[in-house]
Amino acid sequence: MANTGLITPSLAAQLKSIVGDPFFLADEENLNHYGHDETERLLFLPEVVLKPASTEEIASILRICHENKIPVTPRGAGTGLSGGALPHLGGVLLSTERLNKIIQIDERNLQVTTEPGVITEVLQNAVKEKGLFYPPDPSSRGSCFIGGNIAENSGGPKAVKYGVVKDYVLNLEVVLPTGDVIWTGANVLKNSTGYNLTQLLVGSEGTLGIVTKIVLKLIPFPKFDLLMLVPFASLEKASEAVSAIFRAGFVPSALELVEIDALKIVSKMVDSTAVPVDDSIAAHLIIEVDGNNMDVLMSEMEQIAELLTQFEAGEIFFADDAQQKAELWKLRRRVAEAVKTSGYTIEEDTVVPRAELPALIKGVKELGKQYGFHAVCYGHAGDGNLHIRINHPTIKNSHGNEEMTNALTALFELVKSLGGTISGEHGIGLIQKPYMKTVFKDANLYLMREIKKAFDPNNILNAGKIFDLTD
Repeated sequence: MANTGLITPSLAAQLKSIVGDPFFLADEENLNHYGHDETERLLFLPEVVLKPASTEEIASILRICHENKIPVTPRGAGTGLSGGALPHLGGVLLSTERLNKIIQIDERNLQVTTEPGVITEVLQNAVKEKGLFYPPDPSSRGSCFIGGNIAENSGGPKAVKYGVVKDYVLNLEVVLPTGDVIWTGANVLKNSTGYNLTQLLVGSEGTLGIVTKIVLKLIPFPKFDLLMLVPFASLEKASEAVSAIFRAGFVPSALELVEIDALKIVSKMVDSTAVPVDDSIAAHLIIEVDGNNMDVLMSEMEQIAELLTQFEAGEIFFADDAQQKAELWKLRRRVAEAVKTSGYTIEEDTVVPRAELPALIKGVKELGKQYGFHAVCYGHAGDGNLHIRINHPTIKNSHGNEEMTNALTALFELVKSLGGTISGEHGIGLIQKPYMKTVFKDANLYLMREIKKAFDPNNILNAGKIFDLTD
């Protein structure tokens, strides 16, 4: 339900005057549309949806909301998986979708300046036309916004070689909750000038400010890539092989693990036979290498294939052309959508040191037996980031459910014992908030709360996400 009564007719008129009538939405259809993201099956209605088109409009909105203590929930494309864009306190839902311009591609300095409402894949394609590369590529890159990627410090398959969003952000224009506008840094590759506000904002999930312009570092686009699909009869053998590849000195540009149950579901959904899914296979690894020398890449693939024979790998499939590569990546990128549609509505985004993946997967399966759920595992095995999708016969939302909270607490205690943490790229948002105490001491959370208070003294901006100030 919406938190009604906060926005008086007078305040509504002021907000409407800022964005204009077409971009002030309060009808039932729009409130429902903007009241959910891709997190579980949750719905929270805002009082109004605002669609500003400039930094100045956002600053004016936040000044009014700050003065009147009205909750503001920033939203990008709504593809998040931790409830970061859910307006659970009502108030204003502020969409960045109209800030959708790529401002400048600076080929001389290998940089791009963009607004936050640009779709990630659109940005990647625009710089690729110039021979440049922006590597972070979450599975939802065809629909998610670059601003949302900043908020969550997104990764994706390429993170194993190229790093995550934080490794490419040079500078941010940010509207603070008070309505003040700042740039966090400078458009330079090195910066040791005071506290690093840029990196503090990256991954802050819209709790400290609303990003309105972004300066990203780019690199030259690699000329070649090779892709292979490797089946394993054992899920644990597949995960053991991951660490062995890196210990042998190889750094793939992507190394993904997909459990066979997940592949069966997604293959059926997209009507694909590109991947063998017979019952003798427990999991596949998708391994990609890229670079500028094809002979070197061929040699690397041959050596990796030879190495994998030590882990009982099955017959390896090499993608021969761009179409086959695209088919394999389509399957991988649509796994989350497919398994969610099939009833796996609860997703966890665990990350452990990659050598601990076998222990994590074994533990997940044991917890499933103990707590009565079925789980499928997939994700960025190359950097230890495993997505765990849970299908419980009676529980479809973890949020607010005591039984599932107990199960997830046990999962996150396992993750911590393995040297990991509770989110690799999806953030904490609303639904992971109860587990922050599992991985942090009170001193850590105290510092975070004090930072939040310094940025947002009236606690209006995405309040109640990551942690509560009253805890």
